[in-house]
Amino acid sequence: MMPELPKKKVGIVACSGEEMAEGTVTRLAALRVLEQIRPDETVTICLPLFLAGGEGDRAFARFYPTVAVDGCRQRCAARATERYSGKPAASVVVTELMTDDAGLGTARYLNASGLQVTEATAEAIAVHVDQLLGEKASRRKGDLLQRTVVSGLDLLQAQVEEAVQATCSCGSGIPVLTMSIGDRRETLIAVPTIFDQFYERGKRPHLSGVADELLQNTRLYNPIPDGETSAYRVALLREFESYCRKRAT
Repeated sequence: MMPELPKKKVGIVACSGEEMAEGTVTRLAALRVLEQIRPDETVTICLPLFLAGGEGDRAFARFYPTVAVDGCRQRCAARATERYSGKPAASVVVTELMTDDAGLGTARYLNASGLQVTEATAEAIAVHVDQLLGEKASRRKGDLLQRTVVSGLDLLQAQVEEAVQATCSCGSGIPVLTMSIGDRRETLIAVPTIFDQFYERGKRPHLSGVADELLQNTRLYNPIPDGETSAYRVALLREFESYCRKRAT
């Protein structure tokens, strides 16, 4: 029986250039996708936490596809994702979507061109999400950004302020466990869920074959070198013993 992990989603890693209009565009476009356009298919990955060593976010980016949304050609979000978890499945760069030299406005007040680029950025993200999930790109959840010509600009501009001041909504929902393997620490995906299911099915560390089953299930979601299977088996059994003791108290 395989662990029941959260359904496949796409992680969105947005640039955190807070003093640049391009950074505001990335965050506002990402919020639109996360909250209105594809809320059931996407989660946010906090770039500052990601860089600081957030294990859940890094694990998500290793296990599920990600879209990096950058404000400029420096591609900080894409580079950070590739460095710590693997190359992002898709990348969107705001400056590459700009069609004129009007500029975007300021970090706190996007001009008309900035609002249009925000729409284009959100649309590009949504298209990548659909492609990565194997779905047809469509407007099935309403027009992207609820396009209106005049009054819609005021609404979108008001949400720029929200994007600038928004707090981080971290949490990818991927269960991880950091454990010692020999002389190093490793973060493994899905192990807490595997422990939960083993315990509920009456499996205990002292039972025959449990260590091998733990290794087999863990290997479904994590790369384990053939030469290190014994070390992983020992470590998993040790952690499962600790888990069972806590559950029993």
